[in-house]
Amino acid sequence: MRKTLALITLVGLGFGLGACGSTAQISATTQIGGGSSCTYASIQSELYKPGALTVATDSPAYPPWFENNTPSNDKGFESEVAFDVAKELGFSKSQVKWTVEPFNSSYAPGPKTFDFDINEISYSPQRAEAVTFSESYYNVQQSLVALKGSLIAAHHSPADLRNYVYGDQIGTTSLAYILNELRPMQPPSVFNNLNDVKSALQEARIQALVVDTPTAQYISSSEIPNSVMVGQFPSTGEHYGLLFAKGDPLVGCVNYAIGKLKADGTLAKLVHEYLGLYTSVPTIKP
Repeated sequence: MRKTLALITLVGLGFGLGACGSTAQISATTQIGGGSSCTYASIQSELYKPGALTVATDSPAYPPWFENNTPSNDKGFESEVAFDVAKELGFSKSQVKWTVEPFNSSYAPGPKTFDFDINEISYSPQRAEAVTFSESYYNVQQSLVALKGSLIAAHHSPADLRNYVYGDQIGTTSLAYILNELRPMQPPSVFNNLNDVKSALQEARIQALVVDTPTAQYISSSEIPNSVMVGQFPSTGEHYGLLFAKGDPLVGCVNYAIGKLKADGTLAKLVHEYLGLYTSVPTIKP
């Protein structure tokens, strides 16, 4: 749902929608930590609050990333990823402390009141000037949501897609995708949050919205009556990373933890459990 288009080249084996690589992807913005230096005791000085792992996300927190708007319940893809990373670093569940950080302020420069933020935040070079990202924990595609029976639901060739009125949340890669890939004739409407975007679609003030595929499926199946996920767009290499304050040394040990979760199949299992159905979504060309 949230992200930017320009991406870096990853090294190592890719982690896609349906499977994990056996080796870690490390971006140019991250540091690599070793297992021997990533013990619970050794990272205490790097924590926002010693003795706890402080994890941020936005509110409300939507499925399938979280469940019941309760990140601390260890349910939903991103909630489980955060708890699994914490476990690899030696934290118990009770030592994982959740805090709210609005999406649009998460990648602003300056100190952070958390250790990392997990909130479907895509890496981009622009964001990486102000914050540091972990390696990818999920590669994602963007999808198109419209009302059933609408013109765009039936006619969405590349040429057709330029003729519609879109809306999206400010600062997201979904909005960047509309501007840079769909290139509509009319400027898209820009909103402060996703709820406002959804309202605009329901009220026919826009003809379609673009969000990441898992969020698009949830919106069309559970949130906007008479809506449909028209299809997903081809991958641009966009990926989600955990977000840290710029230069935070903790990112190295978190990368080590993510690498272990990929190698032992934990991330693949979570993708299959929460996100597996998105591999069968039809692809449409921008």
